[in-house]
Amino acid sequence: RLKDLEVPKLGDCDVHVRMLAAPINPADINMIQGTYPLLSPLPAVGGNEGVGEVLEVGRRVRALEPGDWVIPADAGLGTWRTRGVFPEEMLLKVPSDIPVLCAATLSVNPCTAFRLLADFESLAPGDSVIQNAANSGVGQAVIQIARASGIKTINVVRDRPDLPKLVERLMALGADHVITEEMLRKPEMKDIFKSIPRPRLALNCVGGKSTTEMLRHLQPQGTMVTYGGMAKQPVMVPVSAFIFRDMRLRGFWMTQWRKDHAQDRESVAAMMDALCQLIRRGQLTAPACTEVPLQDYRAALEASMKPFVSSKQILLL
Repeated sequence: RLKDLEVPKLGDCDVHVRMLAAPINPADINMIQGTYPLLSPLPAVGGNEGVGEVLEVGRRVRALEPGDWVIPADAGLGTWRTRGVFPEEMLLKVPSDIPVLCAATLSVNPCTAFRLLADFESLAPGDSVIQNAANSGVGQAVIQIARASGIKTINVVRDRPDLPKLVERLMALGADHVITEEMLRKPEMKDIFKSIPRPRLALNCVGGKSTTEMLRHLQPQGTMVTYGGMAKQPVMVPVSAFIFRDMRLRGFWMTQWRKDHAQDRESVAAMMDALCQLIRRGQLTAPACTEVPLQDYRAALEASMKPFVSSKQILLL
């Protein structure tokens, strides 16, 4: 429900923020459904991501001042609101010279894509990566960050009525190959590997059959990282993939990475800086977005749960 709440009094270490824009992500929906590993105590404000402008700061706040742009330092902030008062340590300053939609969608998908590409295999220019759900927010960011680093991407999407349009859009972002899940099983896949090496890294956001098929195309001793399970089916791996090809299966959750690096400000700052540089250079754009006024939140929530939607719903606050 849309409710009017009192803005709490500003404490010495607090920051009063006017929210500008906040997206609706799958994890937000899962939190509302009560199925996510991280649940806010009720009553709660939804939304884990977004960007706001600092209006006022408490007298002990040192790193922020009015006019600065901020994003959540962690999940669970509750960004679907027009204003909020938050402790300073729950906010990260971001440059205000990047587009507002880029800032609003910065802390979840691009950060996940950045860590997936950086933390599991040492990739060099010319190497390749294969990923499913390539049209998701993370998928679009993986394509662009990989492209900027000279890494080739093989991008798997579900077949759909407007497939040519989607392929065109992902190619424009910098995808090297866009294929359907059915194509993964066909002998023609061999043709792709005439021009680029087999990938050492697979990124899985789906689960089920799609995962098993992707694994087949990995190099021996390759790594598959699972960061989502959109098919709601388990990851199935043939025993031979472990015994004869020594495959590594890993998992990744951005929220856990943030917890593990809560005291490591340098790693967080380096990642945010690298992403903002890519945005400024035009090498990383916001995902395809549909902007929706806050009062139309119901329509935005419904749209975000429809299948084959490649556009992220963004609440304008």
